[in-house]
Amino acid sequence: MSLPETIPVRFTEEEAGYLSVRPVLRQTFRLAELADMIVRVSGKNSERLGQILRAGSVAYNGFRYWWEGFPTAPGELQKLLAAYPDDDPSRNFRFDDAAGVILESGGGAARQAIEIPRAQASARRLFRRRSPWQCLAESARELPPAYERYSYAHQADLFHRALSFEEGSRLLAALFAAAPRSLRALLRNASPPCALRFLCPRRPGTKTAA
Repeated sequence: MSLPETIPVRFTEEEAGYLSVRPVLRQTFRLAELADMIVRVSGKNSERLGQILRAGSVAYNGFRYWWEGFPTAPGELQKLLAAYPDDDPSRNFRFDDAAGVILESGGGAARQAIEIPRAQASARRLFRRRSPWQCLAESARELPPAYERYSYAHQADLFHRALSFEEGSRLLAALFAAAPRSLRALLRNASPPCALRFLCPRRPGTKTAA
């Protein structure tokens, strides 16, 4: 049985895990569009993709989407997923390829993650020599981040660099001192990061390392 080419979908905002009382919207999705949204949530997993398509519901980016579930065939799902990249531990970190960084602190329920795009971190505070992005470059030069995995949510390879409490405290202070007002507001109540995750999108047409 072939998969449908288009799927009528209803969606509404979610608030703190509950469905919103805001209006329910309707939109027709192409199968590839719906699959892409699911992959960003669940990863490149044909079994999980099939389960969600059959169940007819997924939460993504603050919205709950639902549709009439339909049967799936493993071969068709594999075709849908063929275009998505795989993890590639052979890839080396290049700071110039990074499009952003995630500052992580705490753990478990107390985990805090602050994502900063490269463009925002490249802006410099008035009368400061360095930008926050240059501070991050220095940290990456001290100990190059290691490959972690491909993130379908970010559409980028993740490179991880652990930080001691002292390193995290120094880096946070340097970022705050160099940051313009908008970024300082984001960092003001942040805890010293215990890890950095750099987001490195792949160049078009590359699923794995050359």
